[in-house]
Amino acid sequence: MGTRVLQGFLLLFPLLQPRGASAGSLHSPGLSECFQVNGADYRGHQNHTGPRGAGRPCLFWDQTQQHSYSSASDPQGRWGLGAHNFCRNPDGDVQPWCYVAETEEGIYWRYCDIPTCHMPGYLGCFVDSGAPPALSGPSGTSTKLTVQVCLRFCRMKGYQLAGVEAGYACFCGSESDVARGRLAPATDCDQICFGHPGQLCGGDGRLGVYEVSVGSCQGNWTAPQGVIYSPDFPDEYGPDRNCSWALGPPGAALELTFRLFELADPRDRLELRDAASGSLLRAFDGARPPPPGPLLLRAAALLLTFRSDARGHAQGFALTYRGLQDAAEDPAPSKGSAQTTAASPDGANVSCSPRPGAPQAAMGGAVCWLREKGPRRWGLPGDPGEAGLCGTVGPEGWPCPVPPGTPKLRVLIRATGL
Repeated sequence: MGTRVLQGFLLLFPLLQPRGASAGSLHSPGLSECFQVNGADYRGHQNHTGPRGAGRPCLFWDQTQQHSYSSASDPQGRWGLGAHNFCRNPDGDVQPWCYVAETEEGIYWRYCDIPTCHMPGYLGCFVDSGAPPALSGPSGTSTKLTVQVCLRFCRMKGYQLAGVEAGYACFCGSESDVARGRLAPATDCDQICFGHPGQLCGGDGRLGVYEVSVGSCQGNWTAPQGVIYSPDFPDEYGPDRNCSWALGPPGAALELTFRLFELADPRDRLELRDAASGSLLRAFDGARPPPPGPLLLRAAALLLTFRSDARGHAQGFALTYRGLQDAAEDPAPSKGSAQTTAASPDGANVSCSPRPGAPQAAMGGAVCWLREKGPRRWGLPGDPGEAGLCGTVGPEGWPCPVPPGTPKLRVLIRATGL
């Protein structure tokens, strides 16, 4: 990926929106243009490295043939490249980026700070001066920290919110902490999680704050609209998972749209049942994905159940829902679905296959064969002992090393270990 200074952002998902935050609420998915942790599904039109024309202008992808990624290297449009200069994430990096005119320092690409490309429910990047702490609950550290590791820790402790900091530290807190908190620029939360090179875990003195219900194995959803994620999201779901979510927004019918769907095999299964009668309405698995676009179900309430087998490991799913007052109401046009059979002009929502025999999934949800964009080259794995491309995993799920340049541990006085 090449050496560079990360200009990261954080993504994820909860139930409230603090003062000045640009991230969308978990119950306002329409505010977000991204539903994947690294923004690989971004198909918006920002063409500068900063929002609203700020930052440096991006180069057109059909004029970057001298680099690893261009419209010529993406003829099928699976990465969303084309005759435009919009920010994209073709290599599975931690967030969208673009090439820029090379500087005297040799910098030729930058991350894009896109306010609308934060997964629904991400609360934002907050200052943590330690006096008082930004989140006042228990804390811990882990050299294997991921966003979900921290969410799970705080969920078990009975707290509403979880915050990740410095790549390896986790803090728990409540809504009252966020109410008095001070937001920092999104780009301050720029450090890679020690346990996952494709996720960001806060920054130096900066907390990325999330709602702990994200990736939980059960829930009761009654808001008029919202987002439901598979267990352990944004990490991959694990084996032998048996989870259920009750879905009962106001209305006579429900509309579901799958933004991401990647299950490991036919034995990993998601069922949609009428909550009143218990009758099975639809079922999807690793061999039978949901259809593209909105799915209309003539039931006032649903029970969603997900089961994985003893070998199950995959990205999982993200779906948006909304209640319809009239069962005959037309579903809303889909703004990016998990599956598609034809690419849009800029390559939105096309599919890629992570490995032979695996189900197709939206770009970014699958682990695809990717190429580097910087001078450092990463070879494909040769055997199970080798790592895959930086920021991805190999074709059989082999781990990827922490990229060079990952910040060293910063001592946090309150940290006690997860």
